[in-house]
Amino acid sequence: MTFAWPWVLLGLLLVPALVLAERRLRARRALRRRALGELGLGSSAVPSRRLTGGLLLGALALLVVAAARPQATVGDLHREGTVILAIDSSTSMRATDLAPSRLEAARAAASSFVQAQPPTIRVGVVSFADSGVVLQAPTTTQADVLAALGRLKAQGGTSLGQGIYASLQAISGGKVKITDEQLRSGVDDLDIGHFGSARIVLVSDGEDTSRIDPLALARLAGTAGVRIDTVGLGSPDGTTVQVDGFTTSTTLDETVLREVAETTGGHYLGAPDAATLADVYGQVDLELTTTQVRTDVGALVAAAALLLLVAGAGISVARTGRVV
Repeated sequence: MTFAWPWVLLGLLLVPALVLAERRLRARRALRRRALGELGLGSSAVPSRRLTGGLLLGALALLVVAAARPQATVGDLHREGTVILAIDSSTSMRATDLAPSRLEAARAAASSFVQAQPPTIRVGVVSFADSGVVLQAPTTTQADVLAALGRLKAQGGTSLGQGIYASLQAISGGKVKITDEQLRSGVDDLDIGHFGSARIVLVSDGEDTSRIDPLALARLAGTAGVRIDTVGLGSPDGTTVQVDGFTTSTTLDETVLREVAETTGGHYLGAPDAATLADVYGQVDLELTTTQVRTDVGALVAAAALLLLVAGAGISVARTGRVV
């Protein structure tokens, strides 16, 4: 236990001083009563008030301690950290097998997820297609996150690696620097720091069309302590989507999404329809964290002092008919 105003504890010196003063007063009163008793003017018996006096002195000591503002360190168990919503914004997200479209379904589910988070969770948004873009840096302002989700537009191919890289950029505040050559040649030997309280929720519906290895980026994220949970939209059986008047097929590659998640200790969750997708976000596991917080316990000490005062006064009234 620590004290915000430790100098107030000097007031505890009053307690032994009061004890000595009370003993001297009690001794003088005893002598006076004995003298009066010998003269037949009163009783020589001395009523005992030690218990009452002890309770009152204890209350005084506790009040001094309370005035010094005692503070205890306690563990505050809560969810905190950073979550990056990395959402595939490739052309295939226009498919309507998830109504009204895959992208709209993903946006709606992500918005519900954001609104359900406590204020201790920082949320960022990454859009990825042929490249990855940080639409919103991690923030606790939910309105900004929702606005970023509203800016998602479907176009281009799918690069899971770019999505992971942009997410790591968002988590680190832009401090992760990897060149295009490193992205293509390999990043396993890079050290980007540690971000153990960060999570990436990567949502995608299609096959990876980039030459950048998403598993290499997943290994990099795992080394940095970042877990990736992946969500697969649609069905492995595939569907079609209209692009500029042409019909194109799109097939969910669950294998690569599972491998990305498992590489970082995360989980893969399939969402073949809009209803399942809405439930998937509710399964995203944000770890509980215990933070040591200083708490002022002066009120509890003062309450204990009050109890001693009430007890002392009650005993005094019962024995002498007076409070003191």
